[in-house]
Amino acid sequence: YRSVLNEPDPATAFNDLEFGLGTIEIAQAPAGIFKGRIFGPGWELQLNGWISYGNPGTVRFQGRGVVSGEEWVYDYVGYVSAPWPNGIDQRPALTGSIVRTVPHASGSGGVAPAG
Repeated sequence: YRSVLNEPDPATAFNDLEFGLGTIEIAQAPAGIFKGRIFGPGWELQLNGWISYGNPGTVRFQGRGVVSGEEWVYDYVGYVSAPWPNGIDQRPALTGSIVRTVPHASGSGGVAPAG
């Protein structure tokens, strides 16, 4: 899992756009159901939602967990990226968007906003 900042300035160095990094494991589930987890060092969210088998395939799910005593809730939407006909060494990929649903308390006593 990779997340980048929504920064429209093309002068921003690509390495400065990194926002989130983790691993998504997708679990077996009944048709139409999405289950899994997203995690990294010191945090983990359980993922639950749905799958639509269209073109493109679509997933919509919510991640929930308690991290350092604080509830984390994120909403995700993703689309199965189509493989290129002559692509080499392609991996299956989801591309999409995420929103923080519940704000995080920040280390300085403020709040990192949701939305």
